Amino acid sequence: MIGIFDSGIGGLTVVRELERQAPDVPFIYLGDTARTPYGNKSAETVIRYALEDVAFLVRQGATAIVIACNSASSVATDALRVAYPSIPVFEVITPAAEDALAATKGRIGVIGTRATITSGAYERHLSAQKVEVVVAACPLFVPLVEEGWLEDAETKRIARRYLSPLRKQQVDTLILGCTHYPLLAPIIRRYMGNRVTLVDSGTSVVRRVLAGLDASRPDLQAPRRFYLTDTSARSEEIAATWLGHPVTFERADLLCQT
Repeated sequence: MIGIFDSGIGGLTVVRELERQAPDVPFIYLGDTARTPYGNKSAETVIRYALEDVAFLVRQGATAIVIACNSASSVATDALRVAYPSIPVFEVITPAAEDALAATKGRIGVIGTRATITSGAYERHLSAQKVEVVVAACPLFVPLVEEGWLEDAETKRIARRYLSPLRKQQVDTLILGCTHYPLLAPIIRRYMGNRVTLVDSGTSVVRRVLAGLDASRPDLQAPRRFYLTDTSARSEEIAATWLGHPVTFERADLLCQT
């Protein structure tokens, strides 16, 4: 059983890709909507939240973990692997960096939350190669996506402001370094132009997860379940639009040990 967690509902972009690539594989999704976003929290806080998220998923039967959150991937991966040495833990940064390196002509842009950009995680993964890396924090993208403001005039104005430096630097490949950001891909692509290759970290990680679990496929009879730490009808409406099918979220109590 694959356990997937994110700071909110943006990680459903990973679920969408998993459903596309492997429609029969079961999973448990957890969105920590009560504490979103993670991108403006300290590394210590994000690590604590990630440990609580994974503890919940393991209690629900998860036998593999996908960190569908770049902020958590950038600072909490090592802590999770130490805490759960027998459980495969997949993070989104390495797969996205590898795909960007395969696509680039030499100049890679990275957009992400403040936590992701400040961590330097993508730059560390990319620096070994002869490429130029241009980074930009886009903290308002997450709340805009959580509100479902995917094509609003305000979102377009904010996107232009965030992306202008990367466009001026003429990046040829752009890593969407937050699983919320693929929902804004149409706006990003229109502004950056078709010559720029967009790398979706969620798509990248799903391919690695399915390859890594191929030898020990999870129980295909297990259900697919969706949890949020703070539920609302609006969340279900947005999720159904993104995934193309109805979603019922259950309430998750991360502190419950039973």
